[in-house]
Amino acid sequence: MLQGKKILLGISGSIAAYKSISLVRLLIKQGASVQVILSPAARDFVSPLTLSTLSKQEALSDLFEEGSWANHVMLGRSSDLFLIAPLSCNTLAKMAHGHCDNLLLATYLSATCPVWVAPAMDEDMWHHPTTKTNLDLLRSFGNTVIPVNSGELASGLTGEGRMAEPEEILAMVQNYFSRQAVFAGKKALVTAGPTYEPIDPVRFIGNHSSGKMGVAIALELATRGAMVDLVAGPGVSLPNHPGIRSHSVTTAAEMYAACNDRFPTTDLAIMAAAVADYTPVTVAGEKIKKKEEGLDLPLTKTKDILKELGRQKAANQVLVGFALETNNERANALQKLETKNADLIILNSLQDKGAGFGVDTNKITIFDRAGQEAQFPLKSKTALATDIIDLIHKKFYE
Repeated sequence: MLQGKKILLGISGSIAAYKSISLVRLLIKQGASVQVILSPAARDFVSPLTLSTLSKQEALSDLFEEGSWANHVMLGRSSDLFLIAPLSCNTLAKMAHGHCDNLLLATYLSATCPVWVAPAMDEDMWHHPTTKTNLDLLRSFGNTVIPVNSGELASGLTGEGRMAEPEEILAMVQNYFSRQAVFAGKKALVTAGPTYEPIDPVRFIGNHSSGKMGVAIALELATRGAMVDLVAGPGVSLPNHPGIRSHSVTTAAEMYAACNDRFPTTDLAIMAAAVADYTPVTVAGEKIKKKEEGLDLPLTKTKDILKELGRQKAANQVLVGFALETNNERANALQKLETKNADLIILNSLQDKGAGFGVDTNKITIFDRAGQEAQFPLKSKTALATDIIDLIHKKFYE
């Protein structure tokens, strides 16, 4: 299944490095070519000679050795996947903040292939706020974080922080490459985040959308081979992925124009942005001063992006919309599905704890035009992005 795939395996300084020996063997057995890079600290936990023997390639560790240098740029450009397992707390912090003091880090910073990391650390380190922040940064860069396991730790304690087992990682890698070509050659358009409608030079009408759901969907599509145009509103943390072209906009009018330009050549469009329904009729040229009698602010409706794309939609195009509701959720979502001429509507409700704006989780129900619906429980937006694209693939591309 992995025949001919080039896997770059990074190993950092963790007691879990012993698992990398089994991981190399499993990858090689599946036909992959494995190039190993060790951090200096990793050599204290696992032998470069052992890894070189198993991979049949010299295990690299030093940027400079005997008058030559390891071409870290080509290592990260010629591989199909860069897998760092184990990822220690120290290497995690360095990756999150752009440090570059060894070959492993230099290769990471210049890598253009997808990067996956498998953390390994003690439970208290795993739950420290700094670790969470650093992992969030890695995810925002477009990297994939493999979940840790719970069990016996090197400290003798039992808890979360164990690196995923080599067999689990292999299964994830196999699944990734089996899905990778599913959307190859497809062009996707995804919107994410809020729009800001200016009132004056310092004030605007907006909402609390973070864009995390739309970004997760864009990354999932790009991971499966699609070329994605991501149109993102202000404040969205843009991903770094070779399959994603990001376009930053501010207002609903700008988002409308960006989507309208790109939709004719799009195979699949997923409108996940929280676009303002109204915008001020006029924008003051100077900051509006506070007045005792209050302020009248005339508003006008913005252009309906989903409805316009639904009007243009050709038979070979798939259009997916989102509906964030606070009441009559199901009825409102079904009405939106019909009136916008969408193929699917994804409903989430602000009544559900942990769902909606500004959080890392969501709970959704997906409706289609045949009257079917699929419910997905509260989980991470990254996991839901996988569910959404799985369902789209099953309904429209199998």
